[in-house]
Amino acid sequence: MSPARTVTIADVARHAGVAVSTVSYVLSGKRAISATTRQRVLDSVRALDYHPNAGARALASKRAKVIALVLPLRAGMNLPVLMQFAVSVVTTARQYDHDVLLMTADEGPDGLRRVAASSLVDGLLVMDVELHDPRGPLLRQLGEPSVLIGFPADRDGLTCIDLDFARAGALCADHLIGAGHREIALLGAPSVVYERGTGYAGRTLAGFTEAAARHGVPAAVRPCEESFDAVCSAVRDLLGAHPGTTGLVVHNEAAVGHVLGALRMLGRRVPQDVSVVAICPDDVAERAGPPLTSVLVPAEDVGRQAVKLLMAKLDGESVPQSTLLQPRLTIRESA
Repeated sequence: MSPARTVTIADVARHAGVAVSTVSYVLSGKRAISATTRQRVLDSVRALDYHPNAGARALASKRAKVIALVLPLRAGMNLPVLMQFAVSVVTTARQYDHDVLLMTADEGPDGLRRVAASSLVDGLLVMDVELHDPRGPLLRQLGEPSVLIGFPADRDGLTCIDLDFARAGALCADHLIGAGHREIALLGAPSVVYERGTGYAGRTLAGFTEAAARHGVPAAVRPCEESFDAVCSAVRDLLGAHPGTTGLVVHNEAAVGHVLGALRMLGRRVPQDVSVVAICPDDVAERAGPPLTSVLVPAEDVGRQAVKLLMAKLDGESVPQSTLLQPRLTIRESA
């Protein structure tokens, strides 16, 4: 018995009684087709069990139909939040008929150079951006379009998008000071995140301390690890060194619950004795006890807009160099 012949787009066109180009337009969505004709084509696709050949599509369009999400898994990163970014990127890319190659190795510029040379991807989304990111100079040179989810200190010639973390830090400080707190503190990311010069952490810290200085309010800052024991030690040391602290900002999603537990262990009630504001996803803030006043980390929105920027660049459109999403603070029960 001879093997079954692969169904082609021409077979679908004959079955539906339309031109091959009409089938192509129905499948790609690149041109409006009448509802009746579109349905006839889709019925033929199902009847013949037609599967468009990805390789042929790529050759025809001169595109791989794949984008790379460069997400190096490093110490101090919060995986649940990162997965929110990744899922948003994947689902949005599918709307543009693109798949996503997830690159998790911490290879720096070498990883970008390798994937670009392979012709496997049409463009790159780059995460965990450092203030002095060594990948920046290479991204300016590569032929593949790129978008950074994060802001290096030098963003000239790059396309960047992120939450305005400096404004987020300032917004938290302003809220606590506006509520009457006269000594505040920031419990931030793990030490290794600051040591790497990760952009979002440094910008939050800068915004927080600058806002406190503007109001003339003392502000302490402590890196915060993620284990319960480490968080308890950090909170104990902070309140021991600054006993007048009554307003606390937490910028460490993994430590939020531990911070509240440490305050209870130390006999500090929230919000009666200490007000707590967090920078985190809404679900983390809402699950806390008590529910936390918070600034949202809009992972889904950032991921979606990053893909849209990259697709616009692939189509030769001009895009803004910098896109900063403005933070919003939601009042709950902790402050």
